[in-house]
Amino acid sequence: MRIVRDYTYLEDRDRGASVAIGNFDGVHLGHRTVIDIARKAGEACGAPLGILTFNPHPREFFSPGQTPFRLMSPEARAHRLEKIGVDTLYELNFNAALSALSPETFTRNVIHEGLGLRHVVVGADFCFGKGRAGNATDLVRFGEEMGFGVTIVELVKGGNGEVSSTAIRAALSDGRPRDAAAMLGHWHRIEGEVIGGEQRGRTLGYPTANMSIEGLHQPRFGVYAVLVDVLTGPHAGNYHGAASLGLRPMFNGEQPNLETFIFDFSGDLYGAQLSVALVEYLRPEETFDSLDAFIARMDDDCARARRVLEAG
Repeated sequence: MRIVRDYTYLEDRDRGASVAIGNFDGVHLGHRTVIDIARKAGEACGAPLGILTFNPHPREFFSPGQTPFRLMSPEARAHRLEKIGVDTLYELNFNAALSALSPETFTRNVIHEGLGLRHVVVGADFCFGKGRAGNATDLVRFGEEMGFGVTIVELVKGGNGEVSSTAIRAALSDGRPRDAAAMLGHWHRIEGEVIGGEQRGRTLGYPTANMSIEGLHQPRFGVYAVLVDVLTGPHAGNYHGAASLGLRPMFNGEQPNLETFIFDFSGDLYGAQLSVALVEYLRPEETFDSLDAFIARMDDDCARARRVLEAG
């Protein structure tokens, strides 16, 4: 998958795609519907499949310092989009100049002249341009004037209502990763580099791979059964494990992170890229009267996680 970040300077091979436009946070089932329609439209006119999105997220640009809400880092989003067959990711830099474009100017300068898109697919609630003044109906009109096709997709409904990033965040905040996965169409994953920690787990018999969750929506703190994909390095592969997500109250942690113990694993993962899928919430964070009690609880956590993951 090719990634394009500047709509004013691009190669001819990066023009003329059929794209879905949106932020695609989580790449959930609603997003997949929009993307699949863009794929079919591209097949009909011989155009590659593209995604047009933005980084930083417009909410982050207009309201810096707010509580982190992203389900995915840009890197994790790109990884997921590549997995589902996207040819080109137009990940445009969202800045003051781009945000100041009127709906018509954005359409002409970015969609038509800049990227030369042949077909565009958006959700029914799509808004764009300065002040979010443009809507999906406006885009259809501009497409007719400028010569590209537009498809508007109605919002996707799940078993419990609308499938949305907001509903997925709520499920994760409640400790319901399986409900989140039902809306995502895949497990919710936290991806990133393994960073150095205090190495306390090694002395307790539970060495962990530590990852930052900075900038991401925080699922309910506690212990989870997890699936682990080691994406890079000599230990690349798929594993089972148990993970603690949160502040580590037993040791007075100050910054929330994700600490994953991988079952039946031996090796150095520092610097490797990991993708950790939250499968089932086992318990909240706790403090214990002694390290022995803490270790006994971790033994129990790992036994439960193994049973959960073996059951599927």
